[in-house]
Amino acid sequence: MRRFLRPGHDPARERLKRDLFQFNKTVEHGFPHQPSALGYSPSLRILAIGTRSGAIKLYGAPGVEFMGLHRENNAAVQIHFLPGQCRLVTLLDDNSLHLWSLKVKGGVSELQEDESFTLRGPPGAAPSATQITVVLPHSSCQLLYLGTESGSVFVVQLPAFRALEDRTISSEAVLQRLPEEVRHRRAFEMVEALQEHPRDPNQILIGYSRGLVVIWDLQGSCVLCHFLSSQQLENVCWQRDGHLIVSCHSDGGYCQWPVSSDTLQPEPPRSCVPYGPFPCKAITKIFWLTTKQGLPFTIFQGGMPRASYGDRHCISVVHNGQQTAFDFTSRVIDFTVLTEANPEAAFDDPYALVVLAEEELVVIDLQTAGWPPVQPPYLASLHCSAITCSHHVSNIPLKLWERIIAAGSRQNTHFSTMVGLAPAPPQPRARLAHELLRHLLQEWPINGGTSLAPAPPQRDLLLTGHEDGTVRFWDASGVCLRLLYKLSTVRVFLTDTDPNDSLNAQGEDEWPPLRKVGSFDPYSDDPRLGIQKIFLCKYSGYLAVAGTAGQVLVLELNDEEAEHAVEQVEADLLQDQEGYRWKGHERLCARPGPVHFEPGFQPFVLVQCQPPAVVTSLALHSEWRLVAFGTSHGFGLFDHQQRRQVFVKCTLHPNDQLALEGPLSRVKSLKKSLRQSFRRIRRSRVSSRKRRPAGPPGEVRPRPATSPGRARSSQRQVPTTPPCPACFGHRRGLWATPDPHQPCDLGSVTLLLCASASLSVRGSHCNASGSRPQSGLPGRWWQGLWPVFPEGSLLSNLMPPGRKARAHPQAWPTPLQVQEGRSRAERTGLQNVELAPVQRKIEARSAEDSFTGFVRTLYFADTYLRDSFRHCPSLWAGTNGGTVYAFALRVPPAERRMDEPVRAEQAKEIQLMHRAPVVGILVLDGHSVPLPEPLEVAHDLSKSPDMQGSHQLLVVSEEQFKLLCEGCGGPGKKRGLVGAPGPQGQWRGC
Repeated sequence: MRRFLRPGHDPARERLKRDLFQFNKTVEHGFPHQPSALGYSPSLRILAIGTRSGAIKLYGAPGVEFMGLHRENNAAVQIHFLPGQCRLVTLLDDNSLHLWSLKVKGGVSELQEDESFTLRGPPGAAPSATQITVVLPHSSCQLLYLGTESGSVFVVQLPAFRALEDRTISSEAVLQRLPEEVRHRRAFEMVEALQEHPRDPNQILIGYSRGLVVIWDLQGSCVLCHFLSSQQLENVCWQRDGHLIVSCHSDGGYCQWPVSSDTLQPEPPRSCVPYGPFPCKAITKIFWLTTKQGLPFTIFQGGMPRASYGDRHCISVVHNGQQTAFDFTSRVIDFTVLTEANPEAAFDDPYALVVLAEEELVVIDLQTAGWPPVQPPYLASLHCSAITCSHHVSNIPLKLWERIIAAGSRQNTHFSTMVGLAPAPPQPRARLAHELLRHLLQEWPINGGTSLAPAPPQRDLLLTGHEDGTVRFWDASGVCLRLLYKLSTVRVFLTDTDPNDSLNAQGEDEWPPLRKVGSFDPYSDDPRLGIQKIFLCKYSGYLAVAGTAGQVLVLELNDEEAEHAVEQVEADLLQDQEGYRWKGHERLCARPGPVHFEPGFQPFVLVQCQPPAVVTSLALHSEWRLVAFGTSHGFGLFDHQQRRQVFVKCTLHPNDQLALEGPLSRVKSLKKSLRQSFRRIRRSRVSSRKRRPAGPPGEVRPRPATSPGRARSSQRQVPTTPPCPACFGHRRGLWATPDPHQPCDLGSVTLLLCASASLSVRGSHCNASGSRPQSGLPGRWWQGLWPVFPEGSLLSNLMPPGRKARAHPQAWPTPLQVQEGRSRAERTGLQNVELAPVQRKIEARSAEDSFTGFVRTLYFADTYLRDSFRHCPSLWAGTNGGTVYAFALRVPPAERRMDEPVRAEQAKEIQLMHRAPVVGILVLDGHSVPLPEPLEVAHDLSKSPDMQGSHQLLVVSEEQFKLLCEGCGGPGKKRGLVGAPGPQGQWRGC
């Protein structure tokens, strides 16, 4: 659909989007794209995240989410909550400030933008004079202190954003109140830090980049104390009692400055370089937090040895002799520490470390020994490994839901019990899911607000396949997307890495003490492990997954650990055809012998396709115990109950050379690219000649010669058997044939309503005998062929009087009568009808295009395949070249299922004229209702299909929807999806 898009704002396009696509965004799952700022309110217990696109997202208790979007498309640089209020201030990279508030409307809270402000300097001042670097909301909630690059601190009054120029703290005013020896050291540059005194709101700390830190008295406008460091200042932390200041610097160290009445302390009493003595990177942010035990927590970002670990993204935690450097796989945007919210408390007592990385949110439990990570109930990093496919299953049965949650809870032993996702105490399985969710709501530290959303009416699962060979099961029932269970297929194969290796494994004497945290891992050890297709049967618990190297695994849910060998079967899709040589990657080698599997989905059979190409389609029928798979070379059917192959079908075209190069070969042949480009140019020229305007009425124009490729695509074999009543009824509703008892090639005739309000027929047409018209007929013989429309309809006015119910060749109108019909239509007001715009023509695709044998879809159905009297199991396959294959299956009854083999026989092969890729196949019963899923009727979740009337086959291609009548193979209806040159696609009846 990308070719239908065009840049810029189009009112007509927006109107069509509202009229045709009624989509309303209700919730967003996953991690925000490109986060740029982090904020936290201790009183509200709400977390705020800003993005580079200007979005502001607030998160509280699970289910409590707010989102706002700035009018300007600028990145959010800083987010600050006003103390004790439901308001926050955002700073964008265009130097603008925005005030947001949570307001209650209709019983629910909404995030709204109230005011915006841009700091302006005096006329002629440099832009750096007002470029904001630090924002400090005062505890009075009425003032905002803004540090700038020029070294000045401006004061703005809230909520009107009125600048108080008389309260500006300029660098010159501070310089005049410092000793003489400090003035000559050029201690001023930009403001790096602003902190309010924890106990006295009349004092603020100002830190400058040159290393100068001053305590400024707001009432007396004087310097109470100042500190001067020899290293460049990065950030400052003020201890809760106000007696100690800790500053971090660009040399990888931090300094402790006791606050006293001395006006100058030339050197800090205590300084430390945690990862020295070698040169280290800067410590960009630091927290110094007190505890009741007496030993403080020191938490800082950066400071790693520059030569060996300068490329690491680390945050270090030091407490009571224990030191750990948490290593993140993506860049750290910002972090904060959750402490005691009461400002009057004597100690900080930190309990959680919240880190916003570029690709995920990580929370560390600081109260539990070992500081384990906490699994967040939202902001899941869906792309922790690149997503290669997805599968959504709705209305999961309760028993299967509980078994998946129980298996997932045993995988989370390394997580903190703060969220309650560790192994739960023994209890009835019916209460397990409810208890886990209850702990999640109570123990998650960021739990502000109350979710008013009702309980989800059903249980929905989202399965995502990833590049590292894992399948993740997500709870998609409500607002929060929560990870329930993770399945790994790596254990089945021999790879370079040991699946038992832990990311957190490290030596006891390793320095620095690194520990990897987070789930984001963009690197895959072997790209062949990638999951490409997933199919889950929610009634039987069977799961089928297919991968990049042609591997198809069939798994079954088991509540206990098991150790068994996985049986391997090879499926040769080329069927020993000569002249083909696979140029892609090699197959994955299965692990020999028994393999240990954790509780959950455990594989018991592996089907390896040859050549090991990407599996492009997958279908599982749990009632028949069959699994079908397809690649770019063909498709096959496997009986996973008897562990045997039923059949394979090669769909490879002789010109499909690219299908033998594999998915990892992205270099396209220059010769083939040039050839395809010239073919497109030639087709466009032929199409433009065909679209030339017709001459005056009565003029005979020679019919343009049809290209050989087009002629081949238009030829169809006329059936010799009489059509069935249902099929003929569809024909009669569209056309009136000369003889209703003779077949008519309806699939190659297209009805168009032209802009001149005339009717014409394009395509080929067979006469009563099934042969082509003689060349001696007039060049525009088809002008007299009139369709039959209901009496009184708008299009029936186009027909001449007395001919509305006749379509016999003897009654065909002359060109003069056609012109009279046009004039009559104009007089009746047809010119006022809004006609369709110029549409893109459906052009037949060449059979020589690459990947025509690419299997796009597979479908199981119990339907009428051979005739209209007996139904049987069947398998349908659609390819990229517009071909549909149908196989009749013979599945033994349950009592003889293990004794007799499943047999298959090809019954039909349908070739779409336009050769567009078939993307979907569906069978409709006698009431035009899709056939139910396997085992759905057995569980009383669906009505039995109507097997008395005739079934219809719905074939969905990239160009049209075509409805075929099963049993006789005749065409029914088809609807074309045609894209106009503009922004929208349109429907067209054919």
